[in-house]
Amino acid sequence: MAALGRPRRSCLAVPGSSVKMLGKAQGLPADQVFLDLEDAVAALAKPDARKNVVAALNDGDWAGKTRAVRVNDLTTPWTYRDVIEVVEGAGANLDCIILPKVQSAAHVEWLDLTLTQIERAIGLPVGGIGIEAQIENAAGLVNVDAIAAASRRMETIIFGPADFMASINMRSLTVGALIPDYPGDPYHYILMRLLMAARMHDLQAIDGPFLQIRDLDGFHAAARRSAALGFDGKWVLHPGQIETANEIYSPAQEDYDRAELILDAYEHATSEAGGLRGAVMLGDEMIDEASRKMALVVSAKGRAAGMKRTTAFTPPN
Repeated sequence: MAALGRPRRSCLAVPGSSVKMLGKAQGLPADQVFLDLEDAVAALAKPDARKNVVAALNDGDWAGKTRAVRVNDLTTPWTYRDVIEVVEGAGANLDCIILPKVQSAAHVEWLDLTLTQIERAIGLPVGGIGIEAQIENAAGLVNVDAIAAASRRMETIIFGPADFMASINMRSLTVGALIPDYPGDPYHYILMRLLMAARMHDLQAIDGPFLQIRDLDGFHAAARRSAALGFDGKWVLHPGQIETANEIYSPAQEDYDRAELILDAYEHATSEAGGLRGAVMLGDEMIDEASRKMALVVSAKGRAAGMKRTTAFTPPN
C-alpha cells in the first residue's frame, strides 16, 4: 500500500535530450516528473540524454515531486546502459524507473535484479528504487496480472495508448480520444483490465497521454473517463494539461469533506461512547463498514492531494 501514498495525479513527460525542458519542469506543479530516454529522444541523442538526466536529477530542485526516468524497452540495445548510467550516476536522487512495453513478468524481474545489483554495488538501500510498468501491447495486457506481481518494487501500472493501438491494428490516428465509428469507449476493457491488476496488488493505475495537447476539452473528457473508473492519474505532455489533471484526479471538496465526516461518524458510532453500533445515520444516509471503506478511498486521495477539510464532525448528544 506504500505506493498509494505517492500522488501521481499528473505525470509530466520531459525529453531527456532537452536541457531547457529539464530545467523548466522543476518549477511546474506536476505530482510526478519523468525524464524520458525512450520515444522522446532520437537514437543518436540517447547517450547525451543519459548525461542530461543524471545532471538534472543531481543538480535540480525536484522538491515535492516524484522523480522517475523512463528507460528504453528491453527489445532495444539501449536499456542496459540506460539503467546502469542513470542509477549509478543519480540513484540517490531517483524514486522510480519506468519500463515501457512490458510484455511479461520476466521484463520486470530483469529490472528488479539489475537494480538490486546496482544498489548493492554503490551502497544504496536495496529496494529503494521503485518500478513502474507500462503496458503497450496485447501480450502485456494478457500477462498484466503476472507483471503486477513480479516485484515488490512495483508501484504503478501505466497504459500506453499509442503503441497499444498500433499493436492491435486499431483504426485511429488520434491517441486517447474516442473513435466516432465505435458506439462506445474502445478503451474501457483495457483500462478496467489494467485497473483490476493494479488493485489486486495494491498498485496505482495511471492513464496514458492525450496527444492533442491544444485540445484541452478533449484531454478533460479523456481524464474524466479514467478518473471515474478509479485511476489515480494521467500522463501529461504539456504544462497546460497539468492543472486539469490535478483537478480531475482529486476529489471534489464536497466529496472530500463528506468522506472525512463518514470516517469520523463511523469511528464514533463503533466506540463505547457511540454505543458500539455497526451502523449509524449521518444526516439522511445510513453508513456502515462498507461506507467506511468507500470513504477511505476518497479521503486518501484528498489527503495525498493536500486538501483541507472545511467541515467538522460534531458527535451527537
